[in-house]
Amino acid sequence: MRVIRKYANRRLYDTEQSRYVTLEDLRGLILDEVPFRVEDAKSGEDLTRTILLSIIIEQEQADGDAQVFSNDLLAQFIRVYDMAHPLPLSRYLEQGTKLMLEQQQRMQDQWQQALRHSPMDLMREMAEENMRFWQQTIGQGPGAGGKGGDDKA
Repeated sequence: MRVIRKYANRRLYDTEQSRYVTLEDLRGLILDEVPFRVEDAKSGEDLTRTILLSIIIEQEQADGDAQVFSNDLLAQFIRVYDMAHPLPLSRYLEQGTKLMLEQQQRMQDQWQQALRHSPMDLMREMAEENMRFWQQTIGQGPGAGGKGGDDKA
């Protein structure tokens, strides 16, 4: 796992490449699926989550046409944090996003292979996969053999 150190002056240092990096450099590592951990240079505290959120904020501000998080969605996230028993939102978001990315990759692969199946067969398969995913996800609520209700958004 690559270690990135964050210094008090807000600079990020890649210990593997022995150079300072930017949030855009870290975004590139994410796109290349290179695992990394960001830690405070003095205390060693894990700052990875904070840096990932910063990358998302920078991405949201960079391209107004490609915003993922609307104001309404962000407000709803804030409300989830204020619930007496927060929903296991992170698990659903992770699983749903993973499914979406897998399906996007499969669609691209299918187009590149000149579609072995008809477009209707492909759409039917994706609809069936979505149905199975949501049946499994909804069926794995707290206490139903899933991870439980300890997940927080």
